Amino acid sequence: MVDNKDETGSGSPAARKRPSGLGRGLNALFGDVAVEAPVLASAGGARPAPAAGESVQHVAIGAIRPLPGQPRRHFDETAIGELADSIRARGLLQPIIVRAAPDGDGYQLVAGERRWRAAQRAGLHQIPALVRELDDAATYEIALVENIQRQDLNAIEEAGAYRRLIEDFGHSQDALAKLVGKSRSHVANLMRLLDLPESVQAMVGDGSLAMGHARALIGAAGAEEIARKIVRDGLSVRAVEALVRDGKGGGRKAPLEYKSVDGNRDPDIVAVERHLSELLGIGVAIHYAGGGKGALTLKFGSLDQLDMICQRLSGESI
Repeated sequence: MVDNKDETGSGSPAARKRPSGLGRGLNALFGDVAVEAPVLASAGGARPAPAAGESVQHVAIGAIRPLPGQPRRHFDETAIGELADSIRARGLLQPIIVRAAPDGDGYQLVAGERRWRAAQRAGLHQIPALVRELDDAATYEIALVENIQRQDLNAIEEAGAYRRLIEDFGHSQDALAKLVGKSRSHVANLMRLLDLPESVQAMVGDGSLAMGHARALIGAAGAEEIARKIVRDGLSVRAVEALVRDGKGGGRKAPLEYKSVDGNRDPDIVAVERHLSELLGIGVAIHYAGGGKGALTLKFGSLDQLDMICQRLSGESI
């Protein structure tokens, strides 16, 4: 089945304008798309004169270059091939976002690299693009938010993007949490994954090691050896936590910020809470009443977080 969630749409281009959400933070960051008559870029890739306001233009693919150091580093080639097939059949329905290249030569991708790659594979010579005036910080923010909202980043890529925004652009963890619509503890916990050895980070990045397993290894001596054992023997997160706690994996730092209110709760329920919290980036509480019944509570600290939850539950893309 083709993953075309960022290519679907109906009606005129104006009808595909993103509807207003509950929180305006992400709308303000991306900007609502004002669609005007397409402006064709020259074959040489020179930039057309800016239209009044922001408009979707048709830009030569050869005039666009990827964003250096963009948050997403791994692309599923099979998925790109499937998207290319979809583009050949129906065209590219959602424009990418670009900015003028800093060196004045063509454009630089801000958001939509997967679509750009698939369009090249589909044999397109031009691609619809929203051309925006953005500084480096805003460019990286948009690239991060787009990938996170589409769940395109693995945990290590997301953590690396947070670190860059903090170290290079002076963001605080609180500001980042508001920017991406997640909890501050989610940002802090993900960034702690960067304390793991590079080989362990690579296992998380390629999917061979789950984030729950990686969290249990933070601060543990012999983390690389334990990680290989996890992959080889299929250890559960609880088994890894016990291994580290019993000293067989060496000492470790203080645990991360997912706390159980009741120490007597079923550890499997607590594990599910942690998994959902990591997946959504917000607080999750499960109240199990027995007999297969209970309640699931999703906690949000801002309207942007509520907007994100609604998008995830409805399957709406930004």
